[in-house]
Amino acid sequence: MPAATRKHALVTGSTSGIGRGIATALAAAGYDITLNGFGSPDDIAALHRELEEFYGVRVRYSPADMSKPDEIKEMIEQAVGDGGLDVLVNNAGVQHIDRVEAFPDSAWDRVLAINLSSAFHTAKHALPHFQAKGWGRIVNIASVHGHVGSENKAAYVAAKHGIVGLTKVIALENANKGVTANTICPGWVLTPLVKQQIVDRAAKNGTTEEQETAALLGEKQPMLRFTTPEKIGATVVFLCSDAADTITGSSLTVDGGWTAQ
Repeated sequence: MPAATRKHALVTGSTSGIGRGIATALAAAGYDITLNGFGSPDDIAALHRELEEFYGVRVRYSPADMSKPDEIKEMIEQAVGDGGLDVLVNNAGVQHIDRVEAFPDSAWDRVLAINLSSAFHTAKHALPHFQAKGWGRIVNIASVHGHVGSENKAAYVAAKHGIVGLTKVIALENANKGVTANTICPGWVLTPLVKQQIVDRAAKNGTTEEQETAALLGEKQPMLRFTTPEKIGATVVFLCSDAADTITGSSLTVDGGWTAQ
């Protein structure tokens, strides 16, 4: 696709896991990409080269810390100034596990800042640009925990419920401005972190990885299959397509039946 006709997508938390799958799927669909996230400089540079060389798109990288509103504002302004911005995917997230009475204040603040407030700040600065040109797509990656709770995840569950609500408000405020906003709520996704979790469980329990996969999924999810970062990426590409131009304010669960129970 000629550079002049390509759209530009910014994906937060896209140097690994689900975010990397999303960035790769969008690049494969012909979008220029702004990556964002933490990681070793060598790994980020390798991903940068891979996307550019394999898909023939332009790739940028922003090291903005999603807990810092000033850095988020600068990242959006740079993306808009560097050829415009068309798609915003809020994927960055962190986790902390503790009972409410033991939950550290600093952990609560960090989880809410990165998992929820960052999406407010990115949208706040991207929306005027989208509105001015009459087209834009915001896709927020929440979780099945945007709809249900789990013990020991107070901040994460609160943030993901908040993302679902924030998305609805953005959708309503922009319903006739050519801008859509939707949420994807995954269940179990087979990321490198989850793969390692299965390996560790198998080693600890003297079981096979297949047994631990079934046990892990079966704790919550009726369908004993993982989704993948690549499939979440494909869902994002669909929500940015013309076929989805009247889908807005939706919360799409990709959860193997978890919330159907």
